[in-house]
Amino acid sequence: MRGFRPSWLSPKVARTEVLGGLVVALALIPEAISFSIIAGVDPAIGLFASFTMAVVISIVGGRPAMISAATGAIALVVAPLSREHGFGYLVATVILGGLIQVLLGALGVAKLMRFVPRSVMVGFVNALAILIFMAQVPNLLDVPWPVYPLVIGALALMVGFRRLTTVIPAPLVAIVALTALTLGAGIAVPTVGDKGALPSSLPVPGLPDVPFTMDTLTLIAPYALAFALVGLMESLMTAKLVDDITDTRSNKTRESIGQGIANIVTGFFGGMGGCAMIGQTMINVKSSGARTRLSTFLAGAFLMVLCIIFGGIVSDIPMAALVAVMVLVSVGTFDWHSIRPRTLRRMPIGEIAVMVITVAVVVATSNLAIGVVVGSVTAMVIFARRVAHLVNVTSVTDPDGTSVVYAVSGELFFASSNDLVYQFDYAGDPAKVVIDLTDAHIWDASSVAALDAITTKYAAHGKSVEITGLNKHSARIHRSLSGEVTGSI
Repeated sequence: MRGFRPSWLSPKVARTEVLGGLVVALALIPEAISFSIIAGVDPAIGLFASFTMAVVISIVGGRPAMISAATGAIALVVAPLSREHGFGYLVATVILGGLIQVLLGALGVAKLMRFVPRSVMVGFVNALAILIFMAQVPNLLDVPWPVYPLVIGALALMVGFRRLTTVIPAPLVAIVALTALTLGAGIAVPTVGDKGALPSSLPVPGLPDVPFTMDTLTLIAPYALAFALVGLMESLMTAKLVDDITDTRSNKTRESIGQGIANIVTGFFGGMGGCAMIGQTMINVKSSGARTRLSTFLAGAFLMVLCIIFGGIVSDIPMAALVAVMVLVSVGTFDWHSIRPRTLRRMPIGEIAVMVITVAVVVATSNLAIGVVVGSVTAMVIFARRVAHLVNVTSVTDPDGTSVVYAVSGELFFASSNDLVYQFDYAGDPAKVVIDLTDAHIWDASSVAALDAITTKYAAHGKSVEITGLNKHSARIHRSLSGEVTGSI
């Protein structure tokens, strides 16, 4: 059974995965604490969520090496419920949101990812790079002056160390070096411990402290649906990004269901829920070079070990080190090629507009899901308008003047068929009119309604219309809908 040996059993791969998981665990701690504060819960709740999400998704998820944990997007969704109704309702929402994600995954919602255009994906990547950078800004404001040279030093150390070797992740070296420097020299700067207290024990499972009534379900259902949609959107987009980086294909349906299962487990362990974490995933995949589920599992396992056993040491890690790591991640994540003048000159204006709109909406709302939806809708509208102008109508009148043939070419759907009615000379044409659709295709009821309107207008002038050249699909739609939809446009 040699061929079935997991790749992470290789010493070289295992070393990469272990070190990658350790770096991610260190980076997760301040992030999870910050998101807990946003959600209005104890810091331990966010750390528990990051632990259970990472461990469970490493087993049931569909995208190896992707990191799932407590996130800002999820924190924003559940914060109002937690603030107004208490922690028990937040936990119930996480469990119900997980169940909805499992259902959506089983229904094939992941297949909708094929409708996300490349321009939206580029905008998504650039927007998340900007958000990752912006999230570090508060850690650089109103801080002691040594923070700035420490950040610059950490950036220089990581860039230089990468050129020497990739055996040990450069972020890990920077974190250890800055921690040793600040402790040894007694430099007083903000540390991880300043973000909040770390947990001293493992989470225990239990049921949410809420009444199991229809009123409770009615209250949490809208939040749970928003939780599920935002979580899946961010997770599937991140999975697609990792697919592109690693040149591998992941199972998006399994990932959707896995996210739901991980959130259900997280809810029963009293966590705040989560989804794929873009910044930490980039640390794991791009900075550390991890590629397997082992790094994801160890990120969660190391997180709890660091908090419970080495909490005192971890609390002394300067935030400057983690800020430098995330800044480098943001720079590496941004698609600089997409904004080069040469690229922009060759790019269709519509593609540029979609990318800019996606970035603008994400940055304005701090919600990647909203930006992707707006960007995708914009791209579809631009595409529809572009295709609508590709419909051509040419006419040839019979020499004896008794008939005229209109040849229609292009894709007939709601956008392109609106102007079709105005391409015919109802009063001046002969008594017999032939509309040849050999080079056209009917896609929807709007096109059938347009053809019915044309026939009706000619009939009002005492003229007959014959529609020819329909392909099999178009003929079926026309036969089933003609005369059944309104003829007015």
